[in-house]
Amino acid sequence: MSQISHDRLLIIDFGSQVTQLIARRLRELNVYCEIHPYQNVTDALLKEIAPRAIIFSGGPDSVTRDGSPRPPQAAYDLGVPILGICYGQQVMMQDLGGKVEAGEHATAEFGRAYVTPSGLQSELIEGWFADDAGRAQVWMSHGDHVSEIAPGFEVLGTSPGAPFAMTADRARRFYAVQFHPEVHHTPDGKRLYENFVKLAGFKGDWTMGAYREEAIAKIRAQVGDSPVICGLSGGVDSSVAAVLLHEAIGDQLTCVFVDHGLLRQNEAVEVVSMFRDHYNIPLIHADESELFLGELDGVSDPETKRKIIGRLFIDVFQKHANEIEGAEFLAQGTLYPDVIESVSFSGGPSVTIKSHHNVGGLPEKMGLKLVEPLRELFKDEVRALGRELGLPTSFIGRHPFPGPGLAIRCPGEITREKLEILRKADAVYIDQIRKHGLYDEIWQAFVAILPVRTVGVMGDGRTYDFACALRAVTSVDGMTADYYPFNHDFLGETATRIINEVKGINRVTYDITSKPPGTIEWE
Repeated sequence: MSQISHDRLLIIDFGSQVTQLIARRLRELNVYCEIHPYQNVTDALLKEIAPRAIIFSGGPDSVTRDGSPRPPQAAYDLGVPILGICYGQQVMMQDLGGKVEAGEHATAEFGRAYVTPSGLQSELIEGWFADDAGRAQVWMSHGDHVSEIAPGFEVLGTSPGAPFAMTADRARRFYAVQFHPEVHHTPDGKRLYENFVKLAGFKGDWTMGAYREEAIAKIRAQVGDSPVICGLSGGVDSSVAAVLLHEAIGDQLTCVFVDHGLLRQNEAVEVVSMFRDHYNIPLIHADESELFLGELDGVSDPETKRKIIGRLFIDVFQKHANEIEGAEFLAQGTLYPDVIESVSFSGGPSVTIKSHHNVGGLPEKMGLKLVEPLRELFKDEVRALGRELGLPTSFIGRHPFPGPGLAIRCPGEITREKLEILRKADAVYIDQIRKHGLYDEIWQAFVAILPVRTVGVMGDGRTYDFACALRAVTSVDGMTADYYPFNHDFLGETATRIINEVKGINRVTYDITSKPPGTIEWE
């Protein structure tokens, strides 16, 4: 449980794929919030969090089904504002005396819709209906519908398929909407959240300056005088964590940079020189490439790859922890999205997207306690914290690089030959992006080497080499992403350079899948 001292907003998650976007919208308003699956929200947790307001997320279930997800009654009894979204609206109506009916074609809505005001005034909709036509564009995604609102509720807005699209019990400060204000398809959704947190009395004091001070105090309180080992990958997350830790505890910190043989071209040299020379942070460079690549030999399943890499990271840290007298803590750059994606909403494996090698705690045999100073942050918040800490802009703006490294950009079996081809192709691709001035417009870009060989003709000869896929996406926090719209001249020029300069590749493709339905990485 977080020790954050700010006013907190609790998001009760009923399984929506976009619940994380609710949290992002709130963090953008400098409001601290936490997401908890509905089955974990007990009376005790409500007492511990003491939320100033609650949001019920959407979800895939039907409230008309026996045993469907519900919040505890105590949530309604806290006397704080509640906002129900989509399924969250329906569960509020069903719980509080209204009626929800299973979907019928006439009332189901999927996609863009327009809500028109009823004429009733409310703090929630102040400035909301700003359209010239006196309506607001929203994004609907519901089959079931509210057929009767609960006692005490009034209608604030309607849509063609949802006569109760926006409702409010103004006396209890309970609000419910059938659409999703968190997605960008609801263009003015931010205004709705602004109004909600304003009426709930949030001060908007969740800033990176405040977080820095609190995190430093929290680190010092947790570790005392004990030595701390920090797992340093060279990416933005672990680097910000390392600098934050160094500011908090100075030479008590030793960074361990594990070269697992799955890094990008020249990355090990760049990372080691930056932290040893620029920051003067004690650093152990652990070249364990033979260990990792040996264990990964012949492995093609992506989850197995991640688990092997995660296990070996633990083993390597254990080895170096034993060399540092008195070391009691291991620090790592775990982020909030890592935690969210690794925890199944249903409590089972069916909806876990992927495991993260640095989430879930440490094995008891290691004997080290975990320090995760960024665990409450989203990626863009980490970048903001990095700026607060004075890290170079060029470094803060680096594209994310996954902990498992090139292992998950090499679908199928990993070989040293494929890794070397991949490094060279990736270096050419990133060089192209930088030369065209596109690097800062792109959230993440990389090459994946595909587990297929294709026929080609080079000179007068026939080739049978690997195909590769270019990937580049735009995003705010990595939870959703769109592919970057390169023009064809750029793609043609880049493909030509890769084929000419990288021996082993004779075909280049571009991945135009968004997230969802795909993920950013290939594995």
